[in-house]
Amino acid sequence: MSTKEKNVKQNIETDATGSIKLTREFIKSLPKAELHCHLDGSMRISTIMDIAKKEGVTLPADNIEDLRKILEVGIDCKSLVEYLRPFDITAEVLQSEYSLTRATYELAEDAASENVRYIEIRFAPLWHIKRGLNMTKVVDAVLTGARQAEKDFDIKVGIILCGIRHTTPEDTMKVAELAVAYKNRGVSGFDLAGAEKDFPAKDHKGAFFLIANNNINTTAHAGEAYGPESVHQAIHLISANRIGHGTRLREDGDLLNYVNDHRIPLEMCIVSNVQTKAIARIEDHPIKFYYDLGLRVTLNTDNRLISGTNLTDEYMIAIEKLGFTENDIKNLIINGFKSAFLPLNEKVKMLRRVTEELEAKGLFFKKNYI
Repeated sequence: MSTKEKNVKQNIETDATGSIKLTREFIKSLPKAELHCHLDGSMRISTIMDIAKKEGVTLPADNIEDLRKILEVGIDCKSLVEYLRPFDITAEVLQSEYSLTRATYELAEDAASENVRYIEIRFAPLWHIKRGLNMTKVVDAVLTGARQAEKDFDIKVGIILCGIRHTTPEDTMKVAELAVAYKNRGVSGFDLAGAEKDFPAKDHKGAFFLIANNNINTTAHAGEAYGPESVHQAIHLISANRIGHGTRLREDGDLLNYVNDHRIPLEMCIVSNVQTKAIARIEDHPIKFYYDLGLRVTLNTDNRLISGTNLTDEYMIAIEKLGFTENDIKNLIINGFKSAFLPLNEKVKMLRRVTEELEAKGLFFKKNYI
């Protein structure tokens, strides 16, 4: 049976040349992985209002639409500072075990609803201890939500703990020690997040030395609001296995080639990069340039609520605004699963299943599980 005949049989829309039409419905139906998604930036607005009512938190609006206008920054957001303001609100309703478990569960449910089969949810434990929780209870609550979601939906959830650049190295060390304690208990990685300018990664070398000595996966926000020097520090001073964003990596060709040669994945987030003004316009985003050069780029949401996006939206923007083709999309999907913070045997099993599902959708390619 020819590819065209298979597509007709499976009711897959094709154009006059026989190429698959990359419709929103088709992209949503594909298995996908998401590696860069913040818990506190990805809550449901209805849940924020419900938790606030239950726990006595005052919100700046008393109905969903008005609150949405405050929390979703929109494409016309003026700066990173403006982009970060809504997090003060979401953090206020994530101060109990109930709220953390519920938010994690619902985020996984939302991801599963668009066929995200693997998601890594990241959060900073230090942001959730304002009203009596300790960091251990914070992590336990998130893990409870993740494990329940795995039971209820066709999704695997990894948890990444974030240190914050503008806190003290001692604070980052505490989170690193927590990651060590929860290694093999649900925490799959460690991240350095927060403002890059004036808060270099090298200040937190001690925490990352501990993380590396315990063979824990690492990622770091770098090259988003600051130049390629930030990416250089992330790779060479704190041994990041992946780079969050890396939007400005193109400013240093030598470092870009190093990242490519060493297959260091980039966790790219198109919509949020425009909103934080890491780039001026969607059309200026470097993800296609990086992809064409052979870098291992992955596509992610960053913050589903704050950015008003989901993973299907990000893929459609890549297709409609940046020229990603059918072949590019299947490679982007595979890049996501290849770059997951998973043991190799689990990763191979997941890749085999995903490859079979993509081929069943008419997306054929040579198998490569490394």
